[in-house]
Amino acid sequence: MKLETITKTFLNTVNGRPVSASATFESFNPATGDVIGHVARSTVEQVHDAVAAARAAQASWAARPDAERKALMLKVAQTIEAHAEELALWVTREQGKPLGGLGPGQVPGSRFEVMGCKVWTEVPASLDLAPEIVFEDNARRDTVFRKPFGVVAAIAPWNWPLLIAIWQMIPAIRAGNTVVIKPSEYTSIGTLELVRLISADLPDGVINSVSGAGDVGAALVEHPDIDKIMFTGSSTTGSKIAATAARLLKPTTLELGGNDAAIVLPDADPKAMAMDLFWGAFINMGQTCACAKRVYVHESLHDELVGELAAIAESIPMGDGAQSGVAMGPVQNRMQFDKVASLVEAAREAGATIVCGGQPLPGEGNFFPLTLVTGLEDGDRLVDEEQFGPVLPFIRYTHVDDAIASANRLRAGLGASVWSRDPAAARAVASRIQAGTVWINQHGTIHPMVPFGGVKGSGWGVEFGLEGLKAVTQPQVISERK
Repeated sequence: MKLETITKTFLNTVNGRPVSASATFESFNPATGDVIGHVARSTVEQVHDAVAAARAAQASWAARPDAERKALMLKVAQTIEAHAEELALWVTREQGKPLGGLGPGQVPGSRFEVMGCKVWTEVPASLDLAPEIVFEDNARRDTVFRKPFGVVAAIAPWNWPLLIAIWQMIPAIRAGNTVVIKPSEYTSIGTLELVRLISADLPDGVINSVSGAGDVGAALVEHPDIDKIMFTGSSTTGSKIAATAARLLKPTTLELGGNDAAIVLPDADPKAMAMDLFWGAFINMGQTCACAKRVYVHESLHDELVGELAAIAESIPMGDGAQSGVAMGPVQNRMQFDKVASLVEAAREAGATIVCGGQPLPGEGNFFPLTLVTGLEDGDRLVDEEQFGPVLPFIRYTHVDDAIASANRLRAGLGASVWSRDPAAARAVASRIQAGTVWINQHGTIHPMVPFGGVKGSGWGVEFGLEGLKAVTQPQVISERK
């Protein structure tokens, strides 16, 4: 399907209406370098207007019967499904991932992302936050009720621009909050279109958007009428938001960077696990917080496993994700592309072996080939720094205790995985890893009913499932004397 070049200006939605701006910025297709549209740059006054609209709508939204909010969530899911292809096209054009699909053997690309938006909207609609009696005797009864915070500020990243926006927005509004969301300046259009479409299903002011660079996000976070902050992105930006939130005493959910370790035990089967580990590392070109980003493999399996993954990597077609047959797209932006290239060059200078890939591809797009690197150790930049791109280092180990210590030595603590044919041995290792989620014989396989979040430098708070729904509410105890 051909994607026509569009250079219109995309607007924010505030109080159910489009909002223009006196200034705009360009959005680029990372596969071609072409300008695909202009995005309204929100002013500080427009941030105030968006928060004011959310504040004005919040009380009546929270007062609606729970069944009504659940029904509207299902209506939003239907709208996403009805507009799935146009939203997927925007993700491909703006973020770069291939269109892909959901069937067996198909690439988890833009269509996968949009259908994930539908599913992650339906699941919160199926959940209830019932009052919980936590203590009762002859003299008293104590019941915990879950109440919305009020107005939630959501700041979404560029790697999964629609899906992560949904993860932030839908549980928040399901629980009775209203939302102001700021998409990444690298991938604003798809998210603004998503907000425009689904806000039509909701009362005015329940979901609002602002767009721009970091100054717009800062104005949103610092606004006195924001009651809770949700942020997914880098640890550097997350620490700044945490400092502001601490000063203003605002609660936060922070899902920050990861540097997930995969530990391959000596009894693992390289051939059987290779494809699952490959996609665990390279889904979305490795531009996923919970991708496997460093592989600790027992010395007895090292060469065989590297060979299996190299064969897969060299067979995967890369190109413009709008074209048929493409399984890997570009790195989303030039800043990230340059970081990936720098880390590979540092590994080369350190004496590492570049098994495949390793050099940027010619042309206008941000294409960096799938790259496997061996001969590195803890302390090398490619091991210690999150690459967030299509590069995977392998580190040999002899004793499993050393591999566990290596996995735990960094501040990152989002995810990890253990690979083994012995479930008991894998569980024993998994229990010793400092990460919010540890997968066994899989990596990065999130589920809308399973809580997800990081520890240590990867943030705090959880999303998804009942625990994620609780995270966008605050408890109120009503204690009755009998």
